[in-house]
Amino acid sequence: MSKPTKSHGRLSIGASLKPRELMSDTPDLAGVWKAKILTLFPEAFPGVLGESLTGKALQQGLWQLETVDLRPFGIGKHKNVDDTPAGGGAGMVLRADVLGDAIEHAMQGTAGNWPLIYLSPRGRRMDQQMMQTFARCDGLTLLCGRFEGVDERVLEHYGIQEVSLGDFVMTGGELAAQALIDATVRLIPGVLGNQASTEEESFSSGLLEHPQYTRPADWKGRAIPDVLMSGHHGKIAEWRQDMSEKITQERRPDLWAAYQARKSKT
Repeated sequence: MSKPTKSHGRLSIGASLKPRELMSDTPDLAGVWKAKILTLFPEAFPGVLGESLTGKALQQGLWQLETVDLRPFGIGKHKNVDDTPAGGGAGMVLRADVLGDAIEHAMQGTAGNWPLIYLSPRGRRMDQQMMQTFARCDGLTLLCGRFEGVDERVLEHYGIQEVSLGDFVMTGGELAAQALIDATVRLIPGVLGNQASTEEESFSSGLLEHPQYTRPADWKGRAIPDVLMSGHHGKIAEWRQDMSEKITQERRPDLWAAYQARKSKT
């Protein structure tokens, strides 16, 4: 029998390590955004999500986290969750029957706008607009792949959306899932405690964020730009806009082109 993971927070994280008939349900907080994670490594959560502001928000019940262990849904004495690829090839593939049972278990009780997502290098790359969309959902169910991936029929049958952390391959989807949750949860009202922070940071306006400074005023012969010490809010805002545009143009020509295109339409 699998050892249950520890609970974190006030009714905010639950561990679904067994099929429903062998477990008791974890109460939900009504109307609170929730992430459900399908994974072979439930002990990896909450991980860094349990720290700092996201961890505090989890404890306060501003969002919820539930892990569903794929292993108990495995087949046979050894609870196998994977098999060799049809047609041959290296590695192993997560089985459709195993994933189907786990997904249907995880999706019980979900309602409203609740996407089902597979963390995959084939998917659309994560961006701020995507996170803003996810933050407006009622919750997300995230499937973390392992080995060579998952049976394609599962993705087709459940209409699963594939999402990628970037153009590289990882050993599993757990780290990508944590990145997605972190970037989404921080947009939920009350999590950061300062809504202006999310409005002014990188990507919110389609540009990279301007440079930031704090005390001391002079460090190793490098002084804070005079305009930031002037107290002239109009000039400070203008400087920050100019710097955001300059940095974006230099470092992310793709973002700069999209920004210019949007400006030309207004």
